[in-house]
Amino acid sequence: MKILIKNGRLVDPASGLDQVGDLAITGGRISAVGQANADFTADRVIDATGLVVAPGLVDLAARLREPGHEHEGMLESELAAAAAGGVTSVVCLPDTDPALDEPGLVEMLKLRARKLSRCRLFPLGALTRGLKGETLTEMAELHEAGCVGYSQAEVAIKDTQVLQRAMQYASTFGYTVWLRPQDAWLGKGVAASGSVATRLGLSGVPVSAETIAIHTIVELVRATGARVHLCRISSAAGVELVRQAKAQKLPITADVSINSLMLTDVDIGYFNPAMRLTPPLRQGRDRDALQAGLADGTLDALVSDHTPVSEDEKTLPFGEAEPGATGLELLLSLALKWAGADQTDQPDAARLRRALAAVTTGPVSVLGDALGSLSSSAGRLTPGGVADVCVFDPTHRWQVTPDALVSQGKHTPFAFESTGFELAGQVRLTLVAGQVAYEKQGN
Repeated sequence: MKILIKNGRLVDPASGLDQVGDLAITGGRISAVGQANADFTADRVIDATGLVVAPGLVDLAARLREPGHEHEGMLESELAAAAAGGVTSVVCLPDTDPALDEPGLVEMLKLRARKLSRCRLFPLGALTRGLKGETLTEMAELHEAGCVGYSQAEVAIKDTQVLQRAMQYASTFGYTVWLRPQDAWLGKGVAASGSVATRLGLSGVPVSAETIAIHTIVELVRATGARVHLCRISSAAGVELVRQAKAQKLPITADVSINSLMLTDVDIGYFNPAMRLTPPLRQGRDRDALQAGLADGTLDALVSDHTPVSEDEKTLPFGEAEPGATGLELLLSLALKWAGADQTDQPDAARLRRALAAVTTGPVSVLGDALGSLSSSAGRLTPGGVADVCVFDPTHRWQVTPDALVSQGKHTPFAFESTGFELAGQVRLTLVAGQVAYEKQGN
């Protein structure tokens, strides 16, 4: 199908493009940016007047709950949620049941995602068998099956010799190890250590649980040369350690979740289980440092940390509730809010590019060569590049109503009834390889 998106505000953070114009799509690829050729005849014309036409979002952290947790989410519902959020590429974590430690499981997941044609799926393979932290997986076989990296998800490796061997192996073949830095022993609490946790009588997770793990990872990177992506940094001290590692030119990247970027431990309120998250919400100074770190490039990407949780597992006392929240459909709006691109009727160019870069070019730079043939055009609007496109209304304000979310998981800390604030940015159309993956119906 040939598609012409007319009169939209074309915004591409990678090239600095920000102009009103047209986007022509042929055969799943972008054929023209700015103005279509005179002989271009479209099968469908989309009027994007007043809308932003941007690269499809790339999310580096989402749990799709399949296989093994279908009661909390299924591939169909969660990839549909991604498309509804303007996300065209998603990295899924390996903590399924069974864990993604066998090539057959990865191939099955990718095949199902391709058939659904909602979103591109990039799985992370398990770093150790069953995520037990003991025996390394066959990384080469998982790579052949389509894994873009190797992760322990939330399961910390206790044996640093196992971690060292994993990083040595990964370094040999040029693979990236994705680690959420958390000490296995200090990280067992349910809330961030501090006055709020103390007042509520909740077991705390100190900042040192993150910083000790980062120090260990940095030294192993120095020793092995392995590429490491640090997932969901949550503290000011953690941001500073990442900044220091990058200043030393170590091959380290990092991301932050929408939850840690926007909320603090005070938002727990009176034991609100919707705020039971991993990593736990920290203090205001940590949130401020995370926002600054994302702005100055210390943190490379903003992620949804999408983790749909069932009603039965979430509506429990705070310490017993399953951690996690739905986030795919909120990623764009919260990126706009962080960058201050939600404060005017027409967001200025710098703020809009900053918001979009955190969820497009930033994540793509983390994935790098793992994207294969997509590495030169994913997260960009470029002639000849893949037509993964998000069209959204930057001025439309909406309230997060859990029941209206497409995701099977309905729990979010950003529900209007909890936060009292509206979000800006409504996705109108999502294209994946030039095919309509989502289209907003009505107002």
